[in-house]
Amino acid sequence: ASVVARLRAVAFFMKIAMSRGIQIISVIGGREPTPAEQALALEVGRELAVNNIIVACGGLGGVMEAACKGAKEKGGTTIGILPGSSSTEANAFVDIPIVTGIGFARNMVVVKTGQAVIAVGGSFGTLSEIGHALSADIPVIGLSTWDLSERGEGNRRIIHASSPKHAVELAMEQIKLKPVEE
Repeated sequence: ASVVARLRAVAFFMKIAMSRGIQIISVIGGREPTPAEQALALEVGRELAVNNIIVACGGLGGVMEAACKGAKEKGGTTIGILPGSSSTEANAFVDIPIVTGIGFARNMVVVKTGQAVIAVGGSFGTLSEIGHALSADIPVIGLSTWDLSERGEGNRRIIHASSPKHAVELAMEQIKLKPVEE
């Protein structure tokens, strides 16, 4: 299938999901996280799953794999939006691999798939995803990630969280969801 056909399929899936009240939050971060960032991402995935929120990510290793693994540990569902042309690139915890064949241009698709974005650590790819999300007015919750300034002034558009649970609570608040009581 062509890239355009694949992207249309993603858009169609999202439209159906949203119409049925399905919630999706994107988790972004580096492929080579520190052990602390990996632990944060694992717990973010768990917290999202406990709250019945689907995890969307870039589908590869590092933070993406940790978030997917955490979600699967709690019975959650995961979407991996892959840069390449094969579903075999997906980490072992991706339920729904979306093969784009568009390389890192898929970063835009990753952030647009979620109603909010949680950024954990990350390098320049994560920074580009944060930029895409902020440009599209998608809330960005930061956990041990980039801090931005705008024209020399502090930028409060990245909402910094103190823990994975706090990050998920902030993301849910931004998209007007109530946490599931344990």
